[in-house]
Amino acid sequence: MADKPSRALVIYGDGHANLVSPQHAHLHSFATRASCGFLSLRAPTDAQESENDRRIRELAQLLDAYDIYAATKRENGKPNSKTDLKDSPAPTISQRFMGLRAAIFTTCPDVGSFATNLGLSVLKNSELIEQMNSDVDPLEVSDNNAIVSKFLKLLGFSGGEVLEKYDFDLVFLHITPSEKLKDEKGAKVINTDVDFLNKLVGGLMHEAQPGSKVASRLHFSVVLGYGTIADGSQNCSLILNSAVETNSDLSLLRPHQSYTMKGGNILPDIR
Repeated sequence: MADKPSRALVIYGDGHANLVSPQHAHLHSFATRASCGFLSLRAPTDAQESENDRRIRELAQLLDAYDIYAATKRENGKPNSKTDLKDSPAPTISQRFMGLRAAIFTTCPDVGSFATNLGLSVLKNSELIEQMNSDVDPLEVSDNNAIVSKFLKLLGFSGGEVLEKYDFDLVFLHITPSEKLKDEKGAKVINTDVDFLNKLVGGLMHEAQPGSKVASRLHFSVVLGYGTIADGSQNCSLILNSAVETNSDLSLLRPHQSYTMKGGNILPDIR
């Protein structure tokens, strides 16, 4: 339990996991300070699943709405990524978490529609760079804190201080390695590749130094996914890799229930 009102920022790099290299120092530095682990993902039920459907399926799991999403799809009779949850018994984020106000930045319309149905406010990615100076390299977030400052201001942080009035308690950023952030006029473009992610994490770590007012109130998480997975891709599967560590005591540190069970029941379709 936090002893002070806290806010959360989650950066979801959808497809960035296998692109991280030793040169991405900020991501590695963040990992040494954070609590790291694996998240369970269900295998797709449809072999012909589209890219957008995959995004929705995985996001539903991250938001703990997969069971309701899957049930709604079964009722509709088809795996549609635009499945409407408004008429389902699914509670919104606000209802589930005592009035929590949540928002998501995304360029994917289907992700935005799904998030709206779950009660999140959908914001335009162009808002992140609209105040950025045109003569500064947008990747240098440690020098130009436009994007970092935008996130922090939405969560009630400004100039290293904690504001009493703010817009959201939880903010998500959903990005893929191949997309681009653009302002409304299209004059400023940022590639959201792993280099951008690395420097964005570095900028946020700089603003949330240990012992600062921001650090004492901000829960910052980075979730990296593999994106579309080809059949037989062993580097993306905990189950397939489990045999590699059978003779290692380190395997005891990763209990099976953390990724193969939910509510006391074994999940048969974990990837």
